[in-house]
Amino acid sequence: MLVNFDTLPLESRIWIYQSNRKFSDDEIAEIEPAIKDFITNWSAHGTSLEASYLIKYNRFIIFAVNQEVQAATGCSIDSSVQFIQNLEAKYQVDLLDKMNVTFKNGEFIAHKTLLEFKKMAKDKAVTGSTIVFNNLVNTIQEFNDAWEIAAEDSWHSRFF
Repeated sequence: MLVNFDTLPLESRIWIYQSNRKFSDDEIAEIEPAIKDFITNWSAHGTSLEASYLIKYNRFIIFAVNQEVQAATGCSIDSSVQFIQNLEAKYQVDLLDKMNVTFKNGEFIAHKTLLEFKKMAKDKAVTGSTIVFNNLVNTIQEFNDAWEIAAEDSWHSRFF
């Protein structure tokens, strides 16, 4: 059951998928109805999930589930990953590789491999105050508090 993201409890579980490139506005116009359809029909053990999504910066797809109503289970999580894999294939993007870092570079969003980011840190091209996207957050509360965060305050701090 698709609900407004802002109505979900702060304890709702989230999954963040970052694209290795920015989606065009035309791609977003295609992707968004597909996500709405998926979320509307997303279920666990035959029970509809109270869920929502966000698309941020034309680069991040965020799914959220109110675990108090019905918890996402292995099969329902698998179906969401399959949906994301289908988007990857259709749009020739990488949404599942967790070994990449996305960060703000001025007004732009940059995407680098972990090795490239480490080298940038060593070369002082990025600093501890660089805003990174911490895709390891698990709840809406963590998303609100610690998704866009200074690198020195995240798991990225080990590179500085």
